[in-house]
Amino acid sequence: MKLFHKPEPVVCGDCLSHIAFIMDGNGRWAQKRGLPREAGHSAGAKNLRKIVTACRDRGIRTVTVYAFSTENWNRPKKEVDGIMSLLADYLDEAMRDKDKNKMRVRVLGDLKPLSEDLIWKICDLEEATAGFTDYTLNIALNYGGRQEITHAVNELIAKGVTEVTPEDISAALYTGGMPDPDLVVRTGGETRVSNFLLWQSAYAEYAFTKTPWPSFGERELDAILKDYCGRQRRYGGL
Repeated sequence: MKLFHKPEPVVCGDCLSHIAFIMDGNGRWAQKRGLPREAGHSAGAKNLRKIVTACRDRGIRTVTVYAFSTENWNRPKKEVDGIMSLLADYLDEAMRDKDKNKMRVRVLGDLKPLSEDLIWKICDLEEATAGFTDYTLNIALNYGGRQEITHAVNELIAKGVTEVTPEDISAALYTGGMPDPDLVVRTGGETRVSNFLLWQSAYAEYAFTKTPWPSFGERELDAILKDYCGRQRRYGGL
C-alpha cells in the first residue's frame, strides 16, 4: 500500500515578509452550489482563519486581507449585514484567542460608517493585541485605495505640511509604519486590483487564480509562493 505524505510547506520568510489577499469569489462559489451568497461569505470567513495560520507557518510576518471595500455598501442590505456579522464574530474569536495566536490585529479603513458595537470591538482588539510584534493581520474594512490616499493627504494638510514627499504620504496612510506588500494574491478569476493598496503595491508582485476564495487552500498557496520566490524583483531597474 502506497502512502501519500503531505508535502512540506514553502517557507519563504526570507524573501517575503508581507502578503496581501483580495478574497474574491465567495458569492460565485455559493451560487455555483445553489446556496445564497451569504453562505459563500461564511465559507470564506472560515477559510480566512486557515490561510492566515498557513501564512504564519510559512514565516510570513504580515498578512493583509481585503474584507470590505468602500464600494461594497452598494450590495443588498442582507448581504452587507451578513458580512458585518461575520466580521464581528471574527473579531470576537480573535479577542478570545489572542494569547494563543500572539498576532497583532489592525483594521485599515474609514470606521465612521460602521456600527458603534463593531467599532468598539475593533478598538478593543487593536489595543489588546498591540504588544504582539512577530505577526500582524491587517483587515481592510470599508477600505478604498483612493480614499486612503486622499485621507492621508488631508491629514498632512491639517498638520500644516505645505510640500509633500512620498515618505510623508506613506507615513500618513492607514498602513503607516508597516512594510509594503511583497505579493498580492487575487482569487476568484478576476484580474484587476479593485482599488486595493494602490500606493503600497506600486512594486508588489501579483498572482491571480481562478480558484474562489472559499476553495483556496495550502497547496495552491504553496504553488504561488514557490513561483514568487523564483521571480526577480527589479523595482523599476534593469
